Amino acid sequence: MEVVLVETVNAARSESRAGLESTAPGIHPTALIAPGARLGEGVKIGPWCSIGPDVVVGDGVEMVANVVVDGCTTLGAESRYFPFTTVGLAPQDLKYKGEPTRCEIGARTVVREHVTIHRGTVTGSGLTRVGADCLIMANAHVAHDCTLGDRVIIVNNVVMGGHVSIDDDARVMGSAAIHQFVRIGRAALVGGVAGVEADVIPYGSVLGNRARLVGLHWIWLRRNGVDSAQIHRMRKAFQALYPRGGGDDVFAQRIGVVREQYGSDAKIEEILRFIEAPSRRGLVRVAREECSSSETEAG
Repeated sequence: MEVVLVETVNAARSESRAGLESTAPGIHPTALIAPGARLGEGVKIGPWCSIGPDVVVGDGVEMVANVVVDGCTTLGAESRYFPFTTVGLAPQDLKYKGEPTRCEIGARTVVREHVTIHRGTVTGSGLTRVGADCLIMANAHVAHDCTLGDRVIIVNNVVMGGHVSIDDDARVMGSAAIHQFVRIGRAALVGGVAGVEADVIPYGSVLGNRARLVGLHWIWLRRNGVDSAQIHRMRKAFQALYPRGGGDDVFAQRIGVVREQYGSDAKIEEILRFIEAPSRRGLVRVAREECSSSETEAG
């Protein structure tokens, strides 16, 4: 990335005859860019955008208008930001005392209107990170120390508490609320208006307030080339982990049985490892009435 020093941009502005035409291509004359900010090649910064002194803007980034970026924030190449988005502002955490923490947005991610993404805290990881190729729709909130993987879709009005982790390819539908420290596994689906208080397994599908596990995210699996034989194995493994009536054995025993029968399947092993990983919130409970042999089409 070839960096354009903002001092150069501001000097060019001051030399313009009326002060209303920027000689820096793609930067609107009303944009407020602090000295020290670093801009990549081919950026487009629209009217009334504000960029802080510690911000790094990657090549080809576009800010449509009225976007505010502050703090030690890095915007990945070709990411796009729509009006009234704020990125990298101070976290909503009473323990935060202005310490230097970070925010990173991945390449080609799209952030729509009125989204707020806050930087991390020193009591957390110190970093809020959104991966590449994500779509964060209007009015969503990504709190301090959250981590979103690649290709995550966050639909309108979703809110997250701090320290939430959402893995690659997950989908969170409109107006869902996610409790702090919750983990959402790879390619999981969170239904609209769900209240998620606990972790969602990879490829899981949860619905309701409070959210309950209703099956696996079959549509994603099919659309992403998972063959029918593997889908059949995953369905059988899911039924073994979450039998009708709950079963008489303990959950740890079921994990052992499933690993013995299906542990060679990478996706099933991924689910088991997620279940066994340390957790602050535990796992979302299963909706017993929904766990049948049929392929739940939630998604």
